[in-house]
Amino acid sequence: MNVLGIIASGVAALFITVALAKGARRAALRPHAPDGSGGRAPRAAALRRTGGATVVLGVGTAVGGALLLGAADDSAGSVAGLLAGAGTVAALGLVHDLKPFRAALRLPVQTAAAVLVVCLAGLSPAAGVLAVLWIVLVTNAFALLDHADGLLTTVGLVTAAGLLACAALGGDPALTLLPATLVAGLAGFLLHNWHPARLRLGASGAQFTGFALAASGALIQEAAPSGRAAWAALPVLATVALADTALVLISRHRAARSLLRDTDDHIAHRLRRVRVTVPGTAVLLALWTAVPVTTSTLVYAELLHPAFLLLPPAGSVAAVFVLLRIPAYTPPRTAPSRTAARRTAAPATGAAIPSAAPAPGVAGPAPGKGAPSGTARTAAGHPTVPPPPTGRSAAGVAAERS
Repeated sequence: MNVLGIIASGVAALFITVALAKGARRAALRPHAPDGSGGRAPRAAALRRTGGATVVLGVGTAVGGALLLGAADDSAGSVAGLLAGAGTVAALGLVHDLKPFRAALRLPVQTAAAVLVVCLAGLSPAAGVLAVLWIVLVTNAFALLDHADGLLTTVGLVTAAGLLACAALGGDPALTLLPATLVAGLAGFLLHNWHPARLRLGASGAQFTGFALAASGALIQEAAPSGRAAWAALPVLATVALADTALVLISRHRAARSLLRDTDDHIAHRLRRVRVTVPGTAVLLALWTAVPVTTSTLVYAELLHPAFLLLPPAGSVAAVFVLLRIPAYTPPRTAPSRTAARRTAAPATGAAIPSAAPAPGVAGPAPGKGAPSGTARTAAGHPTVPPPPTGRSAAGVAAERS
């Protein structure tokens, strides 16, 4: 595939995504009838949640048009299988956006789509099994990044740019088609997904992005020349997504929480707790992603020694341990134990000091007013102060006074 064909496909994906996203944004911002609880209109919320379908249609249309024009040459089967698998998981994600279901039900469909990609690419059985496991893992890791405005879009854009560079340096230029159109589509969608986001990628766009990146990396690695360190360079591109997944799994395991129940314990949530803004979080993770992407590309181009590939994962592991120190869960409110309640009530159960008897001519306490019941009061209504205990009886004190 020539350079002009790649550029034309990218431009087409950019314009189609921008046009569709603009229409979806207008439809989402159009006033609708609110729901019965007085909240926002459910139709508008659904349109915002399914904004990722614009990226799927933009990228899919551009890649499909290039395949029909014969731009993929001998790799048309691999590219077509990749597009079909990504479209399958995107359709499943769209159903989830409209009517949510359990996350575990997505795994069989993702596995079947990955098997389709592997079969059409002609990978060996051993490489095919590893590729399927890798595609399913990375797809879900990238999908988990869709929890903040612009986060997955920027991380996916930087990762796709690295895959595009590696594919251009590899032995099959046709594999640059999907990464190039994905870069253009995500760039066009970022205009509407930046904070404050008017549209979200949702499960449809998130799974499509993750699957396209994971499957493209597997195919580029398989088609790479034998002299390149592709087996180690390309997996490093997913460092940030895998770091976020590891952070979530470790923190939920420590807190004895469900691993499949999504809560506010991702990287972006912890950065927000240390007062990093939402746009700052997206920029910070994009820069974090750029480090392993640049390192992998330079190693893939044989400009750096493969030992440099150890630096991004090591730094990410250190970052995960630092982020684990930021509290992610609110401690539950627990009722005081019986022992603590007994200790608190112990002073009140001791022997009470008897109050002094009211002197002649002193009125008792007025009902419903002033000091607590049982306290003697003067005629003016002020509480009396009992004399200090002397150990003598009241009769002896009266005899001394007389």
